[in-house]
Amino acid sequence: MNKIVQRLLIFFVGTPVVVAVVLLSYKNHLAMNIVIVTLCSLGAVELGGLFKKKGMDISAIEVAVLGALIPGAMTLFSSFQINEDFLFGVMILAVIWIVTSRVFCRGAKLKYALEYMSAGFAALIYPGFFMSWIIRMTRWQHAAFVIVVFLLMVITNDSAAWAFGMLFGKSNRGIVPASPNKSVAGYTGGLAASMLIGLCAAVFFPQILDSRRYLAIPAIVSGIFIGLVTGIAASLGDLAESVMKRSADTKDSGVIIPGRGGVLDSIDSIALAAPVFYVVYWFFFT
Repeated sequence: MNKIVQRLLIFFVGTPVVVAVVLLSYKNHLAMNIVIVTLCSLGAVELGGLFKKKGMDISAIEVAVLGALIPGAMTLFSSFQINEDFLFGVMILAVIWIVTSRVFCRGAKLKYALEYMSAGFAALIYPGFFMSWIIRMTRWQHAAFVIVVFLLMVITNDSAAWAFGMLFGKSNRGIVPASPNKSVAGYTGGLAASMLIGLCAAVFFPQILDSRRYLAIPAIVSGIFIGLVTGIAASLGDLAESVMKRSADTKDSGVIIPGRGGVLDSIDSIALAAPVFYVVYWFFFT
């Protein structure tokens, strides 16, 4: 199937599915939380594969567990009201495991213990820790609408960047060495799309952009601003993963999603944008 058709199908079929999952509010969006935990585990396995290409020894099972730990603990906190201290306990145990699990090793495993620790910490944090901020958003008032707006900002940013880059970016590519096919036109189109989603959110859901906490800002201005910030973070997330793949001398993080590559290729922008969106929204609107 043509790659363009695949991307269009993913956008027009996948986006409504994503929105539908978010709108399932049972147990504080348990369905969405489970999807996030699963994606983080699979993404961590793909990250472990990139580390293996660099000669670092870490098993797929180990990175799968590390990747799921933080979002899994956050799900227990969010959906089942487990004490928040449980989350910190899980993080402490994970760190202890990463630091001490090579204590009794010999030979090559001992020699490359520091590289293993680096891979372990990376798998614990990326994408799991970043994606867990979406789960944390479920505690907010109007959480479903806020999360949908956030995801649409990132998804449309990615899709518009691809479309504008393909149509208008042939003469302005190569500005970022890690991702030479990305263009100025693509980045501009992506940011415009994110701001447009923010503008639409302000028009149709002004209650989620009430900025009276510190200062009164019109909802339209707030929407455009948070769309811009989220769009910038989403673009940086895509570029950050490109750096990882280029360092590992690979084109895609995996092959699980037709037309997209791996799980990391699909959630890289969401992962980095999630904590940025969370902090900005928390500061101005909660």
